[in-house]
Amino acid sequence: MTLVPRRAAAALLAAALAVPLTLLLGAAPAQATGYRYWSFWKWSGSAWAYQQQGPTVHVPQDGGVDGWRFAVSPDGGRDAARPTAAGDFGTICAGTPAQPGRKRVAVVLDFGTAADAPSAEAPPAPRTACAAVPATASSAEVLAVAAPPLRYDTNGLLCAIAGYPHEGCGDTVADGGSTRTGTAEHRGGGPSLGLIAGGALIAALAGGAVWQARRRRT
Repeated sequence: MTLVPRRAAAALLAAALAVPLTLLLGAAPAQATGYRYWSFWKWSGSAWAYQQQGPTVHVPQDGGVDGWRFAVSPDGGRDAARPTAAGDFGTICAGTPAQPGRKRVAVVLDFGTAADAPSAEAPPAPRTACAAVPATASSAEVLAVAAPPLRYDTNGLLCAIAGYPHEGCGDTVADGGSTRTGTAEHRGGGPSLGLIAGGALIAALAGGAVWQARRRRT
């Protein structure tokens, strides 16, 4: 029998892998365009900067400005939609006198546009507030004073500020504007049937290519 060189066996294996990989890529579902959620910002200098810490952890200083924006944004923070109004502490807290032992924190709320809103809901007008709170208060505590009621889900994700939106929490907004409830982190992250079947097909074809190469050596 004619022996098949190792290069030929490798070529057979590569050919076996190429077809199912192409099928898998072609059959992959379209990725969601973003998530509908409240993003958290801080006023830094003269612009909004994405807040790296969560509101329950971050403790703003006296004179700080927290910003919140509800919008359909990518999951990744820095690319989320920013509040449209400036974080002018002097203007926002002008009517709130300083108090001994307490701090003042300005809050800017941007409820987004009609395109950002869940179905059958209309976003309220943007607004600001000044919260006088204990010096150790977190941004979550500041928000609870400035814009109640707040709504959280069972995982501690902030779902609504000042009662908006009435329903939903971090909903995935797919191509075409359709909505699926729950963020990617909340949904199961297991592989789909298509990927499992594709993986099995790859294994079968790869095994067949190696078997054919070995058979020709005998």
